Amino acid sequence: MKGDPIISRALNLLRRRKYTDAIRLLEGEAVRYHDSFRYHYILAAACLRAEDFGGAFTYFISARKLKKRDPQVLLGLAALFLRRGDTVQAVEIYLEVQEIERENRTARRALDLIRRSAGPEEMSAWIESGKLKKLFPPLPKAPFAAVRTLLISLGVVLILGALGGILFLTGVLAPGPRREGYEESRLEREEREAPVEIDGSYRYLLTRDQAVAAYEKAQRLFGRYRDEEAKVELNRIIESNASEALRNRARMLLSFTQPPDFGSLKDSFDYPTVMREPILYRDCHVIWEGMAANLVTDDSGTVFNLLVGYGDRTVLQGIVPVQFDFAVNINTSRPLKVLGRIVPRSSPAGMDLELRGLAVQQQELLIPSR
Repeated sequence: MKGDPIISRALNLLRRRKYTDAIRLLEGEAVRYHDSFRYHYILAAACLRAEDFGGAFTYFISARKLKKRDPQVLLGLAALFLRRGDTVQAVEIYLEVQEIERENRTARRALDLIRRSAGPEEMSAWIESGKLKKLFPPLPKAPFAAVRTLLISLGVVLILGALGGILFLTGVLAPGPRREGYEESRLEREEREAPVEIDGSYRYLLTRDQAVAAYEKAQRLFGRYRDEEAKVELNRIIESNASEALRNRARMLLSFTQPPDFGSLKDSFDYPTVMREPILYRDCHVIWEGMAANLVTDDSGTVFNLLVGYGDRTVLQGIVPVQFDFAVNINTSRPLKVLGRIVPRSSPAGMDLELRGLAVQQQELLIPSR
């Protein structure tokens, strides 16, 4: 999340005690940060201070699923159990925090308070007085939180910007991609000199020039935020006779790609194209239209079969299983669009695929992940 503008903006709102604004901002980005611990922790901390204790509990639980023994998450849950009057559960969690961080002051303060308390009535009065906030976990640190640091940084940026402009005008410095992960993806000389392997069995066979060209194309696409197009080239490299070093470079670049939403997806491949070589489109995101059939929703999520292209009930391109790990509300009598991640899988006929759903659009309503 380093340098993420949405997270940075949310943290600055928290520092200014605009908790409701921070919650509104973050909850609108649920799809983007579905698997982000930091996102769920920030939301939980905001809800806690906005006295939305139900929301705080939900997001602390989500954060704990991603980092089971994070002390700050445990402190948040313990405070909520204490507020509910469940002192036994709170004590267990505070003791767990002390196992992880023996000198944790908040846990020690809470346990001392509980030991000194004469009974539930006294504890309840202490909580109602507003002093429970003393046991809240800290807010995450916002980048450039100090004004002095901000001014210094701004001054440096202005100086460097002016210097960069001079160098650019004189031809010394040329503009280039600045996306995080781009610099780390540059090939070393040894990787360029030996980009392929001779022995072995591979899905795709590339020449030296083809292997380097595929990687450089992926790198350029990544620099322009064309992640889905870049993934095709990176998957080709990973499944080819490219050297282990080059394949590791491809995997590293893949780790920097970001999941899109309906508004930000720039490249969506159609169903016939993907079915020709599903492995090339592994983990690519697509938006496919159609109808939902065999819908099942329970506590673990929602699954259905997407009848691709059948939205107008004339042409059925194919049937694709779709799996959401959260419940979505879908009307099976109406067409829909699904934003999902391609997961190739083996089948008796060869390679097949399924979609791991991120969001659904139906009747102009966006159903995001929660």
